[in-house]
Amino acid sequence: MVFSSLTFLCIFLPVTFLLSQVIPNTRGRNALLIVVSVLFYAYGEPVYVLLVLASTVVNWAFGRAIAGGKASGGGRAPLTLAVVANLAFLGVFKYADFAVATVNSLTGAGLPLPGAALPLGISFYTFQALSYVIDVWRGEASGRDPYWKVLLYISFFPQIIAGPIIKYHDIDEQIDNREVTPQGVALGLRRFCYGLGKKVLIANTMASAVDALYALDPSSIGAAAAWLAAVAYALQIYFDFSGYSDMAIGLGHMFGFTIMENFDYPYASVTIKEFWRRWHISLSTWFKEYLYIPLGGNRKGRARAVLNKCIVFLTCGLWHGAAWTFVLWGAIQGAFSLLEEVVPLRRLPRWLGHVYAMLVVVLSFVVFRADSLAQAGVMYAAMFGAGATGADALVPVMEQLTPVFLIALAFGLVTCLPVRPALVRASEGTAAEAPLSVLAYVGAIAVLAICVLSLAGGAYNPFIYFRF
Repeated sequence: MVFSSLTFLCIFLPVTFLLSQVIPNTRGRNALLIVVSVLFYAYGEPVYVLLVLASTVVNWAFGRAIAGGKASGGGRAPLTLAVVANLAFLGVFKYADFAVATVNSLTGAGLPLPGAALPLGISFYTFQALSYVIDVWRGEASGRDPYWKVLLYISFFPQIIAGPIIKYHDIDEQIDNREVTPQGVALGLRRFCYGLGKKVLIANTMASAVDALYALDPSSIGAAAAWLAAVAYALQIYFDFSGYSDMAIGLGHMFGFTIMENFDYPYASVTIKEFWRRWHISLSTWFKEYLYIPLGGNRKGRARAVLNKCIVFLTCGLWHGAAWTFVLWGAIQGAFSLLEEVVPLRRLPRWLGHVYAMLVVVLSFVVFRADSLAQAGVMYAAMFGAGATGADALVPVMEQLTPVFLIALAFGLVTCLPVRPALVRASEGTAAEAPLSVLAYVGAIAVLAICVLSLAGGAYNPFIYFRF
């Protein structure tokens, strides 16, 4: 378990921020951030913090070897070793059980599962480590940076657990030169509060209903229960993950860093291609820069481009989890993305395109959430009329439709669409602009207060992406 939410809000974050303001120079602030980042991760993973430290040491050393090799006309061998080492590291801790279980199911071999525990955020910080060594190879990083700088880049506490995935060349200069301003701190704190609200007030409320509905006996799941679970989970995962991203971006601002946006109202999309330009942007751009383009992108003919996209989507699915449900989810996303290149779905009326995209997204998230392909099959069957019927099938649904759930559902359905940007644009240059800005800060304080009260009486409820 990482810091409890109240410990983080009331002790860790205020103390860290105040200390950073007392320290007069960037070098000292960087040292502070390294110490608190390592302590932050060590609190939740006392043993696995050694893996993070080992990853930083190994990749820093590989970076220097790559830089030295390039200087003498080589460098590809240490780059290859670095990529293999990072993928092997990820494979041992995340995919070994999955691989052995798959072999057992196919052959009946009965091999024992390795049983390695999954370290928090391993997929995120491993991808950042890969970004570093590849950036050195490409000449976008010197490879001569001191070790502490690579350590801070990989271990920075706001985003080590669940992103956004930061590419080294995007933050290299900021580590050495950044400015903390009152305006940046205020904007960062506001962003953090709203991100916390997304998680605590909407995602957690949706999660309670989703968990209860997915835990039902398969024979008692009807169409209403299956559809409610699917829609609630789509809102849960969006507000959970975008809320964490908002918190990370906000904390970055408070410490002088600009972290890339990770979501851009993906549920406003009218195609799956547009959805992936708006959803988990740091991951999709990482795959584009470090996998799709190196594979050849669309430069080697249409057939090769299709193959490359299939590889990317299947890898993306597998990145999310070591299970066939995630692989199938990636395949579904890839299939519809490729379909849109053949069928001109973008020419549909915008409302119809939106309905199409959201149906694909919501339905594909069913298999993403399911514990197994069999459970996903039960949910799909129920959604399309092959589940339980009658009054008894409505009982689980009515149990979830509490006033708190309905308010969170309504608020989630509205705010997952770009309503706020529209209001901001409409108020620009008008008498309403200043009051709206003040109202945004007042609202952030109110959200923070409600969240603290909620967390004080609630159980630990980790972010979904902690397990990825």
